[in-house]
Amino acid sequence: MTLAVIVPEAARRFGDRPAFVVDDGPTLTYADLDRRSDVVAAALAARGIGDGDLVALTVASDLTYVIAYAAAAKVGAVTAGVNPRYTAAEQAAVLEVAAASLVVDPTTFAALEAEGAAAPAAPALADPADPERLVAVVFTSGTTGRPKGAMFGNRELAAIARFDGIADWPDPDDRGAAQYGSTQFAHVGFMTKLPWYLQRGLTTYLLPRWRAADVLRLVSTHRMAAIGGVAPQVALLLRVPDFDAYDLSSVKAIIMGGALSPPALVAEARRRFGAAYSIRYSSTESGGVGTATAFDADDDEALLTVGRPRGDVAIELRDADDRPVPTGEVGEIVLRSSAMMRGYWRDPQATAETLRHGWLHSGDLGYVDERGLLHMAGRAKEMYIRGGYNVYPAEVEAVLRSHPAVADLAVVPRPDDVMGEIGVAMVVPADPAASPTLDDLRAFGGERLTSYKLPEAVMVLDELPLTAMQKVDRAALTGLVAVERQD
Repeated sequence: MTLAVIVPEAARRFGDRPAFVVDDGPTLTYADLDRRSDVVAAALAARGIGDGDLVALTVASDLTYVIAYAAAAKVGAVTAGVNPRYTAAEQAAVLEVAAASLVVDPTTFAALEAEGAAAPAAPALADPADPERLVAVVFTSGTTGRPKGAMFGNRELAAIARFDGIADWPDPDDRGAAQYGSTQFAHVGFMTKLPWYLQRGLTTYLLPRWRAADVLRLVSTHRMAAIGGVAPQVALLLRVPDFDAYDLSSVKAIIMGGALSPPALVAEARRRFGAAYSIRYSSTESGGVGTATAFDADDDEALLTVGRPRGDVAIELRDADDRPVPTGEVGEIVLRSSAMMRGYWRDPQATAETLRHGWLHSGDLGYVDERGLLHMAGRAKEMYIRGGYNVYPAEVEAVLRSHPAVADLAVVPRPDDVMGEIGVAMVVPADPAASPTLDDLRAFGGERLTSYKLPEAVMVLDELPLTAMQKVDRAALTGLVAVERQD
């Protein structure tokens, strides 16, 4: 089924069951979601929004987002979320690429609900089950920081629901009836999985702000069967001072994607939660679907790999000439599946570069061992992942290099026990006697960049090392960061 069909069907099946609950706030039942999205759909139709139009959501990850997303699907429109963590400049960049027919902010949403209450019902879609109908655009930054929108239609969302229905759960008879929201709704994890949540009749609890102690409270109180999100969040959960005071016996599985899970973290989490731990490797472009370590994996698989392909995912490792490399040799990870994006929104050039002959080129490097397990070996691109969010040094450098106290600057990642990786600003000061501090750079960059993109350490250099081609030698900078960390 498609989202436009699933919403009323879920209302019929689950009625007054809570679909989304804001912690210490309002509740949206399945019946409420259907009714209120009908109202907003009527207003959208009255404004001329319909088949193929793009609706951009700049509301928070709350009940209004879910209602607007469902309403857009009911009139055949395409939904694109704008991460509320972005600064005004970053949101503007996404909206420029999106070229939306309508931008829905909190004020606009309130107006739509008021207008819809007096408007006739939205016209029914000619074919609400059309598998080729585009439903969602999920924005991610490119290597230069330019936003790119991965496109998903009914066909891909149905495939993603099938992936999540694969019976690889530790206890197939107890997958739980409640979960908590671990990512912003603009993220691929929500945009592509909402249909599956609604089909299962799940109750999703929303925290206005993610706090580790609040997550443990929700998991304990509502007997949740899974801990989901990104590895740094698990590290923060384990650091809650009274962790052992919570009853976490309901937890059967810990499922982590977005950032690699350090082996020590996996081992500690499995022991202290008493649950299986599955590492998921994927990307926005893959629809959040790729490889996974098995819930019953041995230590070699669970601690040192990202597992095997899920469902119909096919993985190959390719060399620079796009030829498969032998088992055990490092190459670029390319994949294909029924869940991957169909292309980038309004960007045929980027689409052609990423999707070649039906294969999605990830830009990540890895190798497959003799057991068929995928090991990560780094990234072909300079992007790193801080707490589950992609950070592109070129974007950060372009902002910080304009600081008046900076003569030159580069950003390189450094491993971090909590966030996975953090950025280190390698600074050549304009005046050696007055080097900018970390606080100076973060305050300056914070006007244009969201906080997770900003550096969290500084090294001062006389000059940046260069390669023979007179480009910044990032390998040398990474070596300097590693030496400093050892010291």
